[in-house]
Amino acid sequence: MTSTAQPPVTDLATWQAARDELLVREKAHTRAGDAIAAARRRLPMVEFDATVEVVGPDGAVPFLDLFQGRDELVLYKHMWYDGAPHQGQCEGCTDVIWNLKDAVYLNARGVSFAVVTTGRWAEVAAFVEFMGYTQPWYSVRDVAAPVGGDMGEFAFFLRDGDRVFLTYSTTGRGVEAANASFALLDMTPYGRREAWQDNPDGWPEGNAACWYWRSDADGNPGWGPTSRPVPQWTRPGAGPEETLGRQA
Repeated sequence: MTSTAQPPVTDLATWQAARDELLVREKAHTRAGDAIAAARRRLPMVEFDATVEVVGPDGAVPFLDLFQGRDELVLYKHMWYDGAPHQGQCEGCTDVIWNLKDAVYLNARGVSFAVVTTGRWAEVAAFVEFMGYTQPWYSVRDVAAPVGGDMGEFAFFLRDGDRVFLTYSTTGRGVEAANASFALLDMTPYGRREAWQDNPDGWPEGNAACWYWRSDADGNPGWGPTSRPVPQWTRPGAGPEETLGRQA
C-alpha cells in the first residue's frame, strides 16, 4: 500500500445501513442512465454513402460489407501515427481494443463490430498481426467523416437494405464503455488513483489521468523512453531490446 489511509472500521450492521443509503443513489444513477439511453435511441440519424470503399485484408470493399449482413454496426475509430513502430501506436486506443478481443455477444444481438484507422493498410495489417487482434480492421485513409475524420471514438450505424445511417458517436470518456476495468476500479477503495478523483483526506495522491496506459518492462507506469502501451509488452517480438518510446 502507498498510504495508511483506509475507510473507517465499523460493525456489519452500521456498514449495511451506509451501503443501503448509497444504494438509493446508485439506483437513481442507473435509472438516469436508462433514461439517457432511451433518449439516445430517439436521436435523428444521418445517411452515409454505403458504397464508399475501405481497405482491408481482401483489398478495397464497400463500407456496407462491414455490417457482415447484420443490421447494426459498432465501429471503433483507432488513432494512427504513420511510420511509428508498433509500440508507438496510440496507448488509449490500444487499451480500448484490447478490451474488445471479440464481439460474440454483440453479434448475438445482430450487431457487427469493426475497427477503422487512417493508417496505410500495409502498416495496419502488420500491427494487427503483431497484436494478435481477431476483430476485422480496415484502413479509411482519405475517407470522409463519419467513418473517417476524428479518431479515438465509437460510431454507431444502422443499415436499411443498402442504405447506411450514422445514429450516434461518442466523445471523450465515452470510450470507457469498452473497458470493464474502469467500472470495477471505481468500486474499489482507492478507485483509479487519478488526480481528478474526489477522495477523502489522506487518500493516496492521485496521478495524471490514464497513468497506467504505458509501462516499462517491469510494469512500472510512466511515459519514459523505456515505456510502451501496456498490451504491447505481451506481444510476440516486443522485447525491451526493440526501439521504445512514444512517436514524436
